[in-house]
Amino acid sequence: MTTIVKWAPFREFDVVDRRMRRLLEDFGVAPAPLPAADMYETEKELIVELEVPGFDEKELSLEASDHVLTIKGERRREKEEKEKTFYLHERLEKHFERSFTMPVEADLDHVEAKFEGGVLEVHVPKIEPAKARTIPIKA
Repeated sequence: MTTIVKWAPFREFDVVDRRMRRLLEDFGVAPAPLPAADMYETEKELIVELEVPGFDEKELSLEASDHVLTIKGERRREKEEKEKTFYLHERLEKHFERSFTMPVEADLDHVEAKFEGGVLEVHVPKIEPAKARTIPIKA
């Protein structure tokens, strides 16, 4: 079965970002990792699941604007950490920002989110597409 995918101009940036990260990792300079995410749809909604272990619910925020859903996280640790020399650094930083381009049918006015077990689950309902109608032409 063939699936038609809507073209999203910023999707190519994700591919470039992944390739640049791999290139930098090969040179031993790795940028801060982003939280792992799954984005999928059901018949009535779009769902984004984001793994954010170590973050509390109050340290996460969501913004929706112009068909883009942005999830931010910022840890507010009181204690100061001593200087460390990392041999491997894959855990999430104290701050992250991840954006997801939503399709046109996403209803970003009615987004709901829940946080459980280190996973943020965001539910974005779909808007019913408008039915075609005949419009009379007046003389």
